[in-house]
Formats: sequence, C-alpha cells, structure tokens
Amino acid sequence: MMSCGTRVVAGVSPRRPGTLHLGVPVFASASEAMAQAPYDVAVMFVPPAMAKDAAIDAIEAGTRCLVVLTEHIPLHDVLTMHAYARRGATRIVGPNTAGLVTPGEGFVGIMPGHDRSIFQPGRIGVISRSGSLGALIALNLTRAGLGQSAFIGVGGDPLVGTTVREAVEALDADARTDAIVIVGEIGGSMEEDAAACAAAMRKAVVAFIAGAASPPGRRMGHAGAIVTKTGGDHAGKCAAFAKAGVKVVSTPREIARALVEAMRERSN
Repeated sequence: MMSCGTRVVAGVSPRRPGTLHLGVPVFASASEAMAQAPYDVAVMFVPPAMAKDAAIDAIEAGTRCLVVLTEHIPLHDVLTMHAYARRGATRIVGPNTAGLVTPGEGFVGIMPGHDRSIFQPGRIGVISRSGSLGALIALNLTRAGLGQSAFIGVGGDPLVGTTVREAVEALDADARTDAIVIVGEIGGSMEEDAAACAAAMRKAVVAFIAGAASPPGRRMGHAGAIVTKTGGDHAGKCAAFAKAGVKVVSTPREIARALVEAMRERSN
C-alpha cells in the first residue's frame, strides 16, 4: 500500500506497542494511534474472533472509514459493528472485502492496486462483491485502454456496511467517473436495489453477474452468495438490470466492449 502511494501513518497491535514496522509507529489501540498520528481510514487485518473489538476500537477512535477484510465474523458481531458505526458516523466497507483502489493514488486492503497491468488511472468505476472477479474486470478494462477511477469492493458477506447501491450512488456523484461496472453475484438483493438506482442515472452502467450455474440453496464462495426460494437467483438479477436499461454480459471478457457501446449510446 505504501509503495502504491497510500499514506500509512500508524499500525495497531496490542502486543507490539512502541515498535516500528516499515518505519511506521505501532500503537496499542486505534485511539492511541489517532491521538498521535490522525488518520481517516482504518483497515483490519485481524482474525474473526477479534474483529468486533478491533472494529469498535477504530470506530470509537473516530475513523471515517473502516475497511474490514476479515471473513467468517460471527453474524451477531457484525450486527454490533454496524450498530457502533451508525452511532459513530463511520462508513464500514465489508466485511469480507478485498478493499478499495484509487489507481495512481493508492489502495487500502489486499487488491493488487500496485500492479499497473491491472489498475490504471481512468474514468471507469468498478464495484464488486468479489475481489478476484473485480481484479479480472479491471484487467480487462486496462487491456482495452480503459482505466479506472475507483474500485470499490463491497464484500461478500450477507450483511455489509456499504451496499452495491450505495457504491453506485457514490460513483454517480463522482466527477471523475464517466461510467460504472457492477460485478454482482447470486444471493441477496443488492443487485436488484442497485438496478433501481441505475435506471435513473445518466452515466452508463454495465453489469456481470456470477453464479449462473449455481444450484439453489447452496453456498458458493461468499457467504452472501446463496440462492433461496424467495429470490436472489441469477435470472432475477439479470431481469432487474434489463428492466433498468443496464446491459448484462455473459462473461467478463465482454465488459469492455459493452461498456464502450453503452457510453456511446448515452452520449447520443
């Protein structure tokens, strides 16, 4: 993250306070770090059992954005984290996210934001529940000469702090973003909610939905990627996007061409 341009001002480890790591001071708590080296964003590299306490520590310290990479956090702990975030006005990204990337400026998390063959500065915003699929889409865009304004990994858990719709709304308001790619999955209703938002947007939106061949009722990859009898299936998500005028491609390699066509149609 540091070599990519991210300004890392502090680390937190209760077992290593007073030490330096890569020249960065380490503190016993997020509150101590905030007092000595103020920051806007915190990122959690912690095991599931410690995630709730680490999140509360960062939220109470006053961080504006908390990127939660950890997966398999107990559901009750996630609910507690979100409740604290709402009271403290902290934006949570995740859990089970690969992070955030602003190509050419920096990244927070575990995405390959340092790899210029994958991420290049541009004007396409990418939103993904999956880090690996998001990286693949970014790679295809870069190979097509289309850089990215931002990558937002919303996370693959059932309860995330930032939804696909909220990410779409943020990129729609972003002056540096001309078009948006949504990398969705089966399970839940985030894509359907985002489609309703995209219907009223002037910016071009193209989507890819993973999980077309997944059997109902079985977890596939992410905890949130479960189709139930009440919805969340591939066909329903594709239908919602089609109704909103959003092109849904069958494979990631089709994204760049579909995006160029959508942008051309919106400009006419």
